[in-house]
Amino acid sequence: MHDIHWNKIIFIATLTGILFSTTLNGQISKKNYNFWEFRNKPFYFGLTIGMHSSGYLTSKSSTFATSDSIVSISNVDRPGLNVNIITNLKIGQKFDFRFIPGFAFSERRFVFEDKSSNANENNDRVTRLESVFLEIPIHLRFKSDPYNDKRLFLVGGLKYSYDVASNSRVRRADADQLLQIAPHDFQMEIGAGLQLFFPFFIFSPEIKYSRGLSNIHIYNGRLEDSRILDKVISRALTISLHFEG
Repeated sequence: MHDIHWNKIIFIATLTGILFSTTLNGQISKKNYNFWEFRNKPFYFGLTIGMHSSGYLTSKSSTFATSDSIVSISNVDRPGLNVNIITNLKIGQKFDFRFIPGFAFSERRFVFEDKSSNANENNDRVTRLESVFLEIPIHLRFKSDPYNDKRLFLVGGLKYSYDVASNSRVRRADADQLLQIAPHDFQMEIGAGLQLFFPFFIFSPEIKYSRGLSNIHIYNGRLEDSRILDKVISRALTISLHFEG
């Protein structure tokens, strides 16, 4: 999964290079019929529907080496859904300030392999964390010159997320028996995409990588699953479809 995410980051970097090349060499085409309808609008609104693959980056604590019951720990990235509302404020012709609050529906998994006397027995134990995140991303977007009612863009910024389902998980199980993740998280985001100008709206597919800025593992010394973990960092890869106008 690390290789998959690095391939996506390389893809975003490649699009970034194309973006700057287009900006330096491209001129505004006379065929930008739909673009002219949006050029002078200082702000506009929209809706985003997206799919994401989210999981965790984990590191083991020193306790893991002395554990007598757990052989390994891994995490599995799982698909999810995003729904967001867009507020876009133009800063000149090249930059946008974007405020995109919304909700993300996610499931993330930890897989613990327990020790067994039988080498042929599968002792994988899965811990599922189902979450509904309230997300508040703030982005700055840089756009190339348009050509034939199309243009590339690069976007980056910060996102705050709050897991509104975290309290429900704690109520469903005893806290001493539950691996806990902090409900609050701050993430950096970087991505790239393409704007397609139509007569009444702008359609923008976008790919974006998110990574947490801090450790969100809540240590529980009474639970071995928690003792063997040091840091847990959130990550996600999101493909979004923006409809703006």
